[in-house]
Amino acid sequence: MQITVRFLDTFRRAADSDIYFSFRSSRLVMVATCVTAVYFLAAIFAPLIAPQNPFDLASLQLLDAFTPPVWMEGGDWRFPLGADDQGRDVLSTIMYGSRISLAVGFLAVLLAMLIGIAAGLVSGYFGGTVDAVIMRIADVQLSFPAILIALLIDGVTRGVVPKEEHDKIAFFVLILAIGLSLWVQYARTVRGSVMVEKNKEYVQAARVIGIPPALILVRHVLPNVMGPVLVISTINLAIAIITEATLSFLGVGAPPTTPSLGTLIRVGNNFIFSGEWWICIFPGFVLATLVLAVNLLGDWLRDALNPKLR
Repeated sequence: MQITVRFLDTFRRAADSDIYFSFRSSRLVMVATCVTAVYFLAAIFAPLIAPQNPFDLASLQLLDAFTPPVWMEGGDWRFPLGADDQGRDVLSTIMYGSRISLAVGFLAVLLAMLIGIAAGLVSGYFGGTVDAVIMRIADVQLSFPAILIALLIDGVTRGVVPKEEHDKIAFFVLILAIGLSLWVQYARTVRGSVMVEKNKEYVQAARVIGIPPALILVRHVLPNVMGPVLVISTINLAIAIITEATLSFLGVGAPPTTPSLGTLIRVGNNFIFSGEWWICIFPGFVLATLVLAVNLLGDWLRDALNPKLR
């Protein structure tokens, strides 16, 4: 009973908050939320709702290859959005491919957050030589586009690992490459916030009573710098998804047998001028609308968490 009362009280406070009011007052944000939720749910429950399992080679028939969408002549209801060059249902490959793209995006952003937050906390709190070294490394990385950093890390990793293991570790290499290309934003943002927070009274009081610096950073400083980090992570999720698609399109991301959105677009691009446009267009549309929806949510979250913009 007590848990129910607490839940209702929390829900009531959330419904009366400024953030929820800002959310309700923007139809564009509500539409973006619905689009994002649909794509996420379709990806999560793909094994249950997808018409076909594209990983089940026994169920694939090459005779079904290049079947057009159901509304075109020669279409088949087994393939509502058509079939690709391997006889896989495009709708199913999009659902399963979205799982891979979203998983890579989330884990890469999480890795970038961990590295960037740790570097920013240490740099901003201790300053001096530590701050100079970390920030110079960040400045050097900022002089290169994120996609080039990801390509470099991916190439070095593939050069170290035996060729027969490339497909097995491709998923983890993507996460590492994208995560290491995105940490700088977190580090610089957290560093600036920590340099302001460390001179406040509550941090000075924690120092006086002898709390270790690591505990001060985690328990007292970190919760007060998480607002900007959440906004950056939302926007970086879209960047990570686009980067994964770009790497896969260039042939250095997910292997051809793995239906990520980037791989599907790369495969479909080979047939777009021969008339089989649906293999490329539908995954591209899903990727574009997903990234657009996530970016809109990131922009809204930035404005909602910034009281100066209300």
